[in-house]
Amino acid sequence: MAVEKRLIAVAGVLMKRVFGAGLVAVLLAGAFATAQAQTFAAAPNLAEQYLQEAADQERAERNLPPLRRDLALVAAARQHALEMVQHNTISHQFAQEPDLAARGAAAGAKFSLISENVAESPSAVKIHTAWMNSEGHRHNLLDPNVDSVGIAVIARGHQLFAVEDFERRLTPLSLKQQEGAVASALAPLGIGVAESDASARKTCAQDTGSAGPRQAEFVMRYTTANLSLLPEQLRSRVATGKYVTAIVGACPAEESSNFSMYRIAVLLYRQRNTY
Repeated sequence: MAVEKRLIAVAGVLMKRVFGAGLVAVLLAGAFATAQAQTFAAAPNLAEQYLQEAADQERAERNLPPLRRDLALVAAARQHALEMVQHNTISHQFAQEPDLAARGAAAGAKFSLISENVAESPSAVKIHTAWMNSEGHRHNLLDPNVDSVGIAVIARGHQLFAVEDFERRLTPLSLKQQEGAVASALAPLGIGVAESDASARKTCAQDTGSAGPRQAEFVMRYTTANLSLLPEQLRSRVATGKYVTAIVGACPAEESSNFSMYRIAVLLYRQRNTY
């Protein structure tokens, strides 16, 4: 079964399959609590190691980078695997269980994109092979937009229940680091980027206008998961040549969903700032 969730849009493949024979993993009962799931997150079992190595090999063969193991996402995957063990079936969400994004966020993962593969089989080898032979599962595993993974494999008797959660991880950065990254993206556009200040950060937190002793001629506020990618509207404004100075202000993004983003304001001036 495969599903992919992105910011705003939701897309994916929902399929349920049972696969064939092979490997026995560590026996764990389905009644374990979240705290116990997190306890095991730091030490992958043999089946989990195999699935991680197999995923990285598939990606390497296609010139894609390996996936970083995110312990928060591992904990989320393991807790969901325990749910599957308890129900003795596979699903992306059981009754009374949060959805994928909520599970990841609750475990402490910070992401702008999250997707999931689940499967049931006696063999980790056959699980990976089946995922690679399914369009939706293969897409999740080979998605160039994800950079991290959390894998959990738990056995019930001789049957393995596997969860593979993928994400595009949002790296925690200070406001100054966020501002520096956007300033670096602006610099090649031929506009002077002045040092960020408290007024720019206050402007970022406002809904309209600009703070400070001098009003900016144009303010672009936006949220993003990629600080090096400037909005097209902002690039077009700068390209007019009317503005000579820009100041970048960062502020905490509103936690309106389980997805994490940076919040940025870029202030454009027709004259250089003198304050």
